[in-house]
Amino acid sequence: MAEVTARPAPGAAAVAAHAAEIRRQILRVVAGVGEGYLLQGLGAADILAALYFSELRLDPGRPGDPDQDRGLLCTAHNSVAMYSTLALRGFFPVADLDQYGQDGSTLEIISSERVPGVEGTFGSLGQGLSVAAGMALSNRRRGRDWRIYAVLGDGEMQEGQTWEAGMAAAAYGLDNLCLIVDLNGMQVEGATQSVLAMGNVGDKWRSFGWSVQEINGNDAGEVLRALDAARATRGAPAAIIATTVPGHPVSFLAGRLDHYAKLTSEQAQDALAELEDHHGPDIRATASGSVR
Repeated sequence: MAEVTARPAPGAAAVAAHAAEIRRQILRVVAGVGEGYLLQGLGAADILAALYFSELRLDPGRPGDPDQDRGLLCTAHNSVAMYSTLALRGFFPVADLDQYGQDGSTLEIISSERVPGVEGTFGSLGQGLSVAAGMALSNRRRGRDWRIYAVLGDGEMQEGQTWEAGMAAAAYGLDNLCLIVDLNGMQVEGATQSVLAMGNVGDKWRSFGWSVQEINGNDAGEVLRALDAARATRGAPAAIIATTVPGHPVSFLAGRLDHYAKLTSEQAQDALAELEDHHGPDIRATASGSVR
């Protein structure tokens, strides 16, 4: 069996560069089909970049192997962002992203385990944290130090099963489990605050026995520091409440709450130009050499 590489641990600039590349692919893929889960993908790119290009100890050549760190995207509809991340990390060729949403393609609108690197099928929201807690408990009982990371949507917290899993994880003291709540304020019916106000999300997870940090999820440095602190937590599962802006950092997309958005090729070109301005012209070179 091949050895899993050590945690790459690049700096914040390199992670931001990977996030920029993820955003480029999201824009390219969604423009190719004309619509998709665009805004939440752009907002979550920094989180996914920090996980897959810094935090997770894994081998893209061994997808699904339990003897490595595992990342679960509980909001399976945010598939364009996940597919872009996995392709750039080497789970499958970037060119395969062109098959997104096509008949017969494994790159379906809702991500599933048919895709290398996707650890679960969570089209029915609310199930992901339960699976993550089960994986974490299994690792501990097997005496393995591999960690489990779950990215959860804030609208998904309206599912009761999420809180059942949260109670169980705290009761078992699963300190090998890290939850990242992508707090983007949107769900399919509109703004989460209007659909079902949830109050202080951090306090809710604290009341369930989790070690909680609250951060800016669009700041790569903050995400990396929070992951470091979560890894050092003992005796309780860790929750990172990461506030993100849908559509970030594109000016005409940022803050929009369109759950399923349209994007023309012209809009995609404008957005790509803004990405260059935001991240700088040398961002691809920064990303290219930062993962071993």
